Amino acid sequence: MSGDRPSAQELEAASGATIGDVLAPDLTVLFCGINPGLWSGATGFHFARPGNRFWPVLHASGFTPRELAPSEQSELLGLGLGITNLVSRASAKAADLSDDELAAGAEVLAQKVARYRPQWVAVVGITAYRAAFGAKRATFGRQDRTIGEAGVWVLPNPSGLNAHWSAATLAAEFGQLRQAVMADDECRCG
Repeated sequence: MSGDRPSAQELEAASGATIGDVLAPDLTVLFCGINPGLWSGATGFHFARPGNRFWPVLHASGFTPRELAPSEQSELLGLGLGITNLVSRASAKAADLSDDELAAGAEVLAQKVARYRPQWVAVVGITAYRAAFGAKRATFGRQDRTIGEAGVWVLPNPSGLNAHWSAATLAAEFGQLRQAVMADDECRCG
């Protein structure tokens, strides 16, 4: 890759690429994206496209002590956080994925959760969540279901293309999950 920005040719070549999960046993929250975009596929980093608000929102909601760059994604593990995706292949847009791919991804996610045992799984993208889990009426926030023993939370997609959500409203939604995590920690400790 030339410099910090993938070229048009590198972005085109990233279609179908996969990137590694950021995973470790016993995480507090495993954030689950829909699938990597082409920018992520080209760079190998989650939520890497400039304009994606995942990293700033993660900090603004209190999950990280400072705003991390996508290239610092491995630092999440020391904070009890991780990242995976419902579908591993990179595409230009999430709409390129079929409902069958998303449902198959939910099964793979369940296997990862069984192996790594996070306390929470936070799916970022309600439309993808609804398709993957057959939950047509799901709303944002805590879900009634679990994946294994992990609680499930649905967050808005932080993509810059999701214009319905500002950075502030995204941070508020992520902050609700952060409050639930802190309440769980108090229950376990006290």
